[in-house]
Amino acid sequence: MLASCCVSRRGVLALGALSGLVGAGLDTRLAFAGTPYTGDTLVVLSLRGGFDGLSAIVPIGDHDYYTARPGIAVPKSAVIAGDGMFGLHPALAPLLARWKAGTFGAVQAVGQPNPSRSHFQAMEDMERAAAGTSVRTGWLDRMLGAAGAAAPLAGVAMGTASPARLFAGPTPDVSMANVDGFKLAGNDAKTPMAATLAKLYDGAPDLQAQPARAIGATIGTVAALGAYTPAATYPATALGAALRDVARLVKSNVGLMAAAVDFGDWDMHEGLGPPVKGQRMFDHLTELALALEAFATDLGTAFGRVTLVTLSEFGRRVGENGSKGVDHGNGNAMMLLGGGVRGGKVHGTWPGLAPARLAAGDLASTTDYRSVIGEILQRRCGLGALTDVFPNVAPSSYGLVSAR
Repeated sequence: MLASCCVSRRGVLALGALSGLVGAGLDTRLAFAGTPYTGDTLVVLSLRGGFDGLSAIVPIGDHDYYTARPGIAVPKSAVIAGDGMFGLHPALAPLLARWKAGTFGAVQAVGQPNPSRSHFQAMEDMERAAAGTSVRTGWLDRMLGAAGAAAPLAGVAMGTASPARLFAGPTPDVSMANVDGFKLAGNDAKTPMAATLAKLYDGAPDLQAQPARAIGATIGTVAALGAYTPAATYPATALGAALRDVARLVKSNVGLMAAAVDFGDWDMHEGLGPPVKGQRMFDHLTELALALEAFATDLGTAFGRVTLVTLSEFGRRVGENGSKGVDHGNGNAMMLLGGGVRGGKVHGTWPGLAPARLAAGDLASTTDYRSVIGEILQRRCGLGALTDVFPNVAPSSYGLVSAR
């Protein structure tokens, strides 16, 4: 077990003198060094608001899809990379070459135990990922602990100054709005707080001194990165900026093991629109696809040691509503991107969209999202048993990724 001493906005302040000094969401909890990590950097892209997987990964071979969505279904003639059963929304065209190369793929009909149509409850359950247990930490925190995280930047929530629920727990992690703006709050030439902090705890017992050392190590690591010129043109969006900084950390070899990035505004109860430019779903998927393609291009050879997976708290209902949108549902699609991904296809067990096959009007989930991530953790991140990360969950056997 990792020690729980911490200086964190979400943790218990073990060193009261440091309260309020940590800026940009820096979490300085203790960790013991483990064996060197040689697995992929896992990037979790949370599509907050309830992503409509039926619009993105379109079940063109299921006629009930078109019956349920007469005004917003993606026509068979409009999809790209269609295989007779599924096709991609045309707004995902920037990623088409990755799909054809087999490094971009999807899993359909994914869900979680005890589904909820409440955004807050569903996201809380998804990020805790321990249904039926008393575990309250975030699953990325548990993943970092199981992998022996020790580097100052092993876990990063990028694009936000607030600690990510995924990282809740005793393993060190950092939240930052961006790399270049990351610093200790109030630290400057006139008030050298970082240096003062180090001096204050110099010679103190490890249990007390380690948080101060962690602060110094993290600040020093970020400061040493220097200027960055990406190898791709990112869209001028918050998502583009966050993925650009994740790529920067990966390529800088600072020991990044897991990164969390948010991309919201998927709660499309109305005006989802047909699959053409200027419509809400089309434009949002385009923004997502452009940022992901720039990220993959920017990584270059490092793309082979990164796996990105999308998550959303729930999918949308199968039938469109009277406002040409879709309400909160259940089963959903996950997308995978990375050098080790076995893509170019849609994995999973399709339950069908006939009324009798639905779960209270929703796409039934046939695959636990944790089993998808579990396969990635074992085959790409080098974890053994999943018990410490996902209690009572076995990894999927779809062959989603190749073994490192």
